[in-house]
Amino acid sequence: MSVKVGVNGYGTIGRRVADAILAQDDMSLTGVVKRSPDYIALYAAKQGINIYAPDSGSAEKFDRAGIKISGVLEDLLSKVDVIVDATPGGVGATYKPLYERYGVKQIYQGGEKPEVAEASFSTLCNYEESIGRKSLRVVSCNTTGLLRLICTLRRHFKVEKVRAVLIRRAADPREIKKGPINSINLNPVQLPSHHARDVNTVVPDVNIVTAAVVVPTTLMHVHQVTLVFKEPVRRDDVIAVLDDAPRIVLINSKRTGIKSTAQLIESARDVRRRNDIPELVVFEDSIGVEGNEVMLFQAVHQESIVVPENIDAIRALAGLARTADETIRKTDTSLGLYRRFWLER
Repeated sequence: MSVKVGVNGYGTIGRRVADAILAQDDMSLTGVVKRSPDYIALYAAKQGINIYAPDSGSAEKFDRAGIKISGVLEDLLSKVDVIVDATPGGVGATYKPLYERYGVKQIYQGGEKPEVAEASFSTLCNYEESIGRKSLRVVSCNTTGLLRLICTLRRHFKVEKVRAVLIRRAADPREIKKGPINSINLNPVQLPSHHARDVNTVVPDVNIVTAAVVVPTTLMHVHQVTLVFKEPVRRDDVIAVLDDAPRIVLINSKRTGIKSTAQLIESARDVRRRNDIPELVVFEDSIGVEGNEVMLFQAVHQESIVVPENIDAIRALAGLARTADETIRKTDTSLGLYRRFWLER
């Protein structure tokens, strides 16, 4: 069975999701929706991807630019089973009535409010509960990183509470008009930040509080996470669980020399397209244990970490995989995800 998928929004996330769909053997990419005839549209055309405009006005721009398109969004919706909405935050909700009119299943991104979909989604936490739904919201990059850690550890230990400080990148590399300059911005000033509430849309029973600041970098986010368990734990046991977990890579700075996000991205340049790091990176040296309390640093590549979850969400909506383990194996193999640092495999 091959599910026909469209992607509305072909920016940072959308084009990565589109490429990931092309790598699957149980789904096909029918086309993508692009608003402007720019260099990103030229990339899609070069890849042989069918391009659609959101409306007739945008279609005229493509015509003037000499870029061939296959129609408008409604033409695409008439041909697909699932639409992945990767439009800017808040825009996806405006398209929901149109998606429903065409009877297609929908996937939204973390920039939308939780109410846009039947459920918020993270593969390691609630894949089985999401099978067969009509719509899912893949949570944000930061929330995805937190949930991968929390749900992995919850399988082995009794987590009592989580406290996290998020050091957020200011903008993606191509966003030249965003971000603080020579500043660290509180995000928000009032605590807690919204990230804890977002975690609770997937796992409501986790006692979590988050705070966040924005710093002048475009590369990655970094989280300082403290987890309190109901019983004392051993550091070696925590490391063993994380080392065996899918979509989590432990980085040992003594072996690799990596102590920064810049070095992480540089290490990925030689082995990854767009130097993407879809795995959650946990700095092994930072893991500290005091009784029932575990502290660590982790890094999140905001441009790519949610891509595997989008592929899994398609499988959940279409019923293509019965368990989280099944979709994780298929997705991670097709996308070349690692369980060990990519230069130590």
